[in-house]
Amino acid sequence: MDLKQHIRGIPDFPKPGILFYDISTLLRHGLAWRVAMRRLGEQIRPYAPTVLAGIESRGFLVAAPLALELGLGFVMLRKRGKLPGATVGLDYALEYGTDRIEMQADAVRPGDRVVVLDDLLATGGTLAASIALLRNAGAEVPAAAALIELSFLRGRERLPVPVEALVSYDS
Repeated sequence: MDLKQHIRGIPDFPKPGILFYDISTLLRHGLAWRVAMRRLGEQIRPYAPTVLAGIESRGFLVAAPLALELGLGFVMLRKRGKLPGATVGLDYALEYGTDRIEMQADAVRPGDRVVVLDDLLATGGTLAASIALLRNAGAEVPAAAALIELSFLRGRERLPVPVEALVSYDS
């Protein structure tokens, strides 16, 4: 099955000149979504994760069902102030300004093998910050994965781990 046939391109969203790759069309096609989760599971299983982490918010849509598929736990990586209880976080640079990613302080334990997932790998900034946050908490991060990679933005070059992606766009 060609999963690209189930991903819709929306021009000029969220601003002019941007082509947005919309996964909602993949999510609503049961068989295609099942195939996507199975293929992604096959790609990350060799990294022997003990838990999966999803990046807010569309990364949750990938990591949570995949964790269920693989019989693993799921950890949320969120923007500042979105999680209850004690949190740990990391500030990171954006093209214009900074942002912060956080997780609950007890989300991972030293030695956990965490694969980080998002819906899309673009420049790699948020994924790189997520990896650093998890490592700061003592987790081992053997890989990162995404449904879609925008390879022309060379985000994987910013990441200190192997990257898996189901589909790639080079323009």
